[in-house]
Amino acid sequence: MKTKKKRIVIVSGGSIDDDFAKDFLLGKSFDAVIAADKGMEFCYRNQIPVDLVVGDFDSADLKVVAFYEKQNVPMRRLIPEKDDSDTQSALSAAADMGAQEVVFLGCTGTRMDHIWANIQLLACCNRQGIYAVLYDAHNRISVETESFTVRKNEQFGDYISFFSLGDCVPDLTLRGFKYPLTNHFLKNTDSGLTVSNEIVEDEARVSFRGGMLLMIQSKN
Repeated sequence: MKTKKKRIVIVSGGSIDDDFAKDFLLGKSFDAVIAADKGMEFCYRNQIPVDLVVGDFDSADLKVVAFYEKQNVPMRRLIPEKDDSDTQSALSAAADMGAQEVVFLGCTGTRMDHIWANIQLLACCNRQGIYAVLYDAHNRISVETESFTVRKNEQFGDYISFFSLGDCVPDLTLRGFKYPLTNHFLKNTDSGLTVSNEIVEDEARVSFRGGMLLMIQSKN
């Protein structure tokens, strides 16, 4: 009998499409919801139950902070002068809670430095044995370390791109795609070869031998 993995969602304070995120949360089952700083404001206005709030609250709505205090929702208060971002601290909390899978929402927006830091958190999760995915209304971003398949009727959007998050991904082979590939040595300096591919068969196969493969599934 398969053991159910503990799944935790972290809602952060970046740009967030309320309709997408609300439908996403209502359509899936999670063991806990952690609001990272301004992520609590999304949860508050959409009446999403929160199990833990993490942040320094330097930019959060004090009315919302007071609401969760009154509801006796556990809080991890951080000092503004800290080494970790609020989202990274929320990830540490999720790990403490025994998370085996983590979904990040509200982790993209106009600040490229914040986006890149959050993408790197996917690699951090991988090193801790946690499978993590970052979603927004237009993208599904994950780090894969083993060969896998993607069913066309289950993919997120129409396009799939691949990048090496570490130094390289050796022997990358793509089957069932519009642009197939065989035993390609994918370096982190490669740019265009593995961008905006499309699945053309019912099931696409992605195989490789080592490294961290960053996969971005996108829709317009």
